[in-house]
Amino acid sequence: MSGAAEIDPVLHHPARLQISAVLSNTDDVEFARLRELVDVSDSVLSKHLSAMAEAGYVKLEKAARDGRQRTWARFTGEGKRAFAAHMRALQELVASAQEGLAAG
Repeated sequence: MSGAAEIDPVLHHPARLQISAVLSNTDDVEFARLRELVDVSDSVLSKHLSAMAEAGYVKLEKAARDGRQRTWARFTGEGKRAFAAHMRALQELVASAQEGLAAG
């Protein structure tokens, strides 16, 4: 698959792929809501968001609301581009597999 898009190891983990899918459809999302959507524990979500933030894909912002400190996550421009490239790589992989199955 020379010249093909490459699968991004930062985004490839299933939970990170789910996080990315949510973030690609919104400007930002509150931590608790993202935890519900991805169906993981606080610690698991925190670990994955930290890895994505360290890669420059996610921006985390804390703000007080309703008397509580809350965390909001959003894709950075780099994160959006990386997710789009990752999705292209997955689509190429699926297309290649379908061609192989059809030929066999």
